[in-house]
Amino acid sequence: MGRLRRIRLALLALCGVLVVGTTGYVLLGFGVLDAAYQTVTTVSTVGFREVHPLGPAGQVFTIVLILTGVGTALYTFGVLLEVLIEGDLRAHVGRRRMDRAISRMTGHTIVCGWGRVGVSSTQYLGGTGQEIVVIDRDPARLNGVRHPSVLGDVTDDQVLVAAGIAHARALIAAVDTDADNVYVTLSARSLRPDLIIIARARGGSSTATLLRAGADHVVNPQLIGGRRMAAFALQPHVADFLDVVMHDETLDYRLEQIDIGPGSAFVGRSVDDAAIQDRTGALLLALRRPAGPFLANPAADAPIESGSVLIVLGTADQLAAVRSHAGGI
Repeated sequence: MGRLRRIRLALLALCGVLVVGTTGYVLLGFGVLDAAYQTVTTVSTVGFREVHPLGPAGQVFTIVLILTGVGTALYTFGVLLEVLIEGDLRAHVGRRRMDRAISRMTGHTIVCGWGRVGVSSTQYLGGTGQEIVVIDRDPARLNGVRHPSVLGDVTDDQVLVAAGIAHARALIAAVDTDADNVYVTLSARSLRPDLIIIARARGGSSTATLLRAGADHVVNPQLIGGRRMAAFALQPHVADFLDVVMHDETLDYRLEQIDIGPGSAFVGRSVDDAAIQDRTGALLLALRRPAGPFLANPAADAPIESGSVLIVLGTADQLAAVRSHAGGI
């Protein structure tokens, strides 16, 4: 039986007992108020006193009322108490379990703001198997979120701490206003100087402010959306290919960045000597040396240094092989 149905039936039964009891005492000669008072004191087992002396009929009626009414009242109060305690207890236990899960996370991504941008970012991250913690100040928004979440104001440092910022890999600031995104970026950067921060900008003038606040990357969804629409108009096949490779989870091929560790087998070799495609089957699209620009389709003699980044296209197994040669990063 559903919880609401149980409450409804219990309250109806209690009201029925009170009505029957009051009616019975009225028929025994009590006034309406006295009858209601006598019924309530009897059913609740308080029993201060009898309003009027009871004859044999009144005593029999009271016995029946006690046997039926007290049980009904106790059942009703029990149902209400159970629902109250169970709801609070379940919420408390669920919150504690979620807090423990967040405290055990490492390398996760914190998404600040559960709006359209936050939801889209989370869907993509979840599709790649990343662990995610969502923060939002609106409890209605967090209902039904499948990822661990923290209810609170993202501009509060304690909320970021509760989301596990000490062990997070990245933070996405996708709150509704640029001012809040700037504040979140400042707070996150002060708590974690090495954290990767991606901030959303609603206006073009906010990009520079967010970068000064400490964001590693600033994204303007409207600007990117407009450029993608133009790309589909001019080069639809190129745009469609990139869109599928980056966002289609059912496609075998993926585009991925792979960092070169100091112990990598690629360090000190040229692109030709590394023979990435021959060794792994993955296709090297670009190379970025530390603090340098991207080299698209790098030359065969381009050296690979520790700290470089490879942009590689391949299947999951091929990309795993590249990561293994790159130093397990």
